[in-house]
Amino acid sequence: MTELNRRQFLIAGAGVGAAGLLGGVAAVSWPQLRRASERAPIADDAGILVIVTLYGGNDGLSTVVPYADDRYHDARPELAYAPSEVLPLDAELGFNPALKGLAGLWGEQRLAVIRGVSYPKPDRSHFRSMDIWQTASPDEPVSTGWIGRWLDATGDDPLRAINVGAVLPVMAVGEKQTASALMGDTSPVSAPLEGVLSALGTDDPNDTPQMAAICSAYRATSAVGSAMAPVLGTGDPTLSLDPNAGGLSLTGSPGQGQNPLADRLAVVGKCVKAGVPTRVYMVALGGFDTHSDERGPQQQLLGLVDAALTPFLRDMSQDRYGRNVVTMVYSEFGRRVAANASQGTDHGTAGPVFVAGAPVKGGFYGEQPSLTDLDDGDLKGSVDFRDVYHELLVSTLATDPEPSVGGGRRALGFL
Repeated sequence: MTELNRRQFLIAGAGVGAAGLLGGVAAVSWPQLRRASERAPIADDAGILVIVTLYGGNDGLSTVVPYADDRYHDARPELAYAPSEVLPLDAELGFNPALKGLAGLWGEQRLAVIRGVSYPKPDRSHFRSMDIWQTASPDEPVSTGWIGRWLDATGDDPLRAINVGAVLPVMAVGEKQTASALMGDTSPVSAPLEGVLSALGTDDPNDTPQMAAICSAYRATSAVGSAMAPVLGTGDPTLSLDPNAGGLSLTGSPGQGQNPLADRLAVVGKCVKAGVPTRVYMVALGGFDTHSDERGPQQQLLGLVDAALTPFLRDMSQDRYGRNVVTMVYSEFGRRVAANASQGTDHGTAGPVFVAGAPVKGGFYGEQPSLTDLDDGDLKGSVDFRDVYHELLVSTLATDPEPSVGGGRRALGFL
């Protein structure tokens, strides 16, 4: 394994797109958020956006399954789901059997499935494609994310956007402002992780300003201690190194235990119900890079998504502030149409995006990609992801979308 020393790691972190991480972030604790909610709670009618990132490239054809299309079964003779296995949404498409809760929300018209979402000239690299989704800049690399540019354009309160986790995704980084990081209990911390955090947080006179800011972020990560215990309840949530989740991840917290996404959404839910004046929350789940033996692992991962999202959305729909929550679920790309020789799928292009919540007009949006009119074996997208962002910015965040996604975008009508 290639050794990565401290300086190389911090340089990678300072180059925003390289690792999808950025330091120099304001760390916030639950007591700080409680004080903010008591001092100036969020307005009753303020929209709240929750962004769920599925890292690794989720297989859209095994998530929203074209079970009635023979071409789907021909392309994946061993991997395809039989019509009797799926949860039908209409006469042609059905959910993966793991998505029982979301199927219920679909029936209540509170879940929008946006089909064929991609961008021009899609890239099959994890890092580059996720960078494109998070910066909303398909044409050229930029150093700011779409939520970061929203922060730049709308004020200087660092609590307007919060990432549940110690290290910010690229989407949360602006030129002048960044989101805050809400971190879990770091005790107990494994000895290797404690050593890593200590090394990364040590000042060095040769560091650039960007690298020094990253060091500050890792010192904050180590110092938070048990600040999140009141919001998470009793027990010992732990921060651990999880490359599939995009860096440090919160694991082992009470409640769901084996479902890190449920743990993170539980934190979001308690913040929302407390009236914390935050308009955007970001959470993530990794592991979706299913190159071999895909069926079981992906179904398990989708089960985690379903078990996390369904109770969260139902809880939010009954709350004074939560009724304004809109949740978007996306991944950096879908997978290729044909299964590979290992009964998995390789990096592809277009895939579905889910948008759910009480303000959502449920149903299908965008055209279902053809399984015969392909682009070098890949699905052709019918919806540009920036149009999804455009509608969320306008209808949920009540803001001018142009600083974040540029001009010429259009709403799809799911809100």
